[in-house]
Amino acid sequence: MSSHPNQKRSFWRSPAGFVLCAFLIIAGLFLWLEHRVHVLGAWPFFLPLLICVGLHFFLHRNHGGHGNHSNHDPRNDRDAR
Repeated sequence: MSSHPNQKRSFWRSPAGFVLCAFLIIAGLFLWLEHRVHVLGAWPFFLPLLICVGLHFFLHRNHGGHGNHSNHDPRNDRDAR
């Protein structure tokens, strides 16, 4: 039992959540066993896309995002009163 009586229990810790997780694991296993030839056969076509996404993610992490890069200083704005 939780330490707070009014605290709602997480869905993933309920019996329905456990059954859903078990179902998803079993379904994923069957999908992998039955379709791994197709997935591994298509790997060379998806590899360039994955490389582009990975390079974009790792090369853009240090420059501060895609916001406004102008040299606008908000202290120079006049108050509109």
